[in-house]
Amino acid sequence: MDALAGLPPSAHLTMLANTPRFTEIVARERSRLSRFIRGQVRDAAEAEDILQDVLLEFYAATDVLEQAGAWLFRVAKNRIIDRARKKREEPLPAADDQDGRSWLEENLPDPAAGPDAAYARSVLLGSIQAALQKLPPEQRDVFVAHEIEGLAFADMSAQWRVPHNTLLARKRYAVLALRARLQAEYGDLIV
Repeated sequence: MDALAGLPPSAHLTMLANTPRFTEIVARERSRLSRFIRGQVRDAAEAEDILQDVLLEFYAATDVLEQAGAWLFRVAKNRIIDRARKKREEPLPAADDQDGRSWLEENLPDPAAGPDAAYARSVLLGSIQAALQKLPPEQRDVFVAHEIEGLAFADMSAQWRVPHNTLLARKRYAVLALRARLQAEYGDLIV
């Protein structure tokens, strides 16, 4: 209830007076509202957070008791949209791990693990090489520059005079195409 601390004292009195009506409306609408939110948000914890946010806002909004159902669903929809926007704005994870190794290096068998691992690595590298040859040149160039040569996207963008987001998209398409081709060949062994 810390979120209510910023409200004027008169609002607190009104909310206390509306508590029985609030409880009745929540009892009537909660399961339907929860199903609505859960139908649009995959993560159960996020869906519960949205539900709690909406109910808290409803409790604080003392003037909406007449159109409570419609108001609850409208606020829930707005919260879902807000959370989706926040997720889209999150920065992309770094392509390299903390040791500076690329995704490719991280996912190939370590040749030091023995002759079987070394052989599996060479077979996979050969398959990757063949799959790379089938990519469009601009996708192949970005993938090779980033994953094999270790160039940063900012450096490629400056050198090649291609927008950063274009390079990211080309790399994504390359990864998706490579993954599809390698999964067709190796099945679930490829992530």
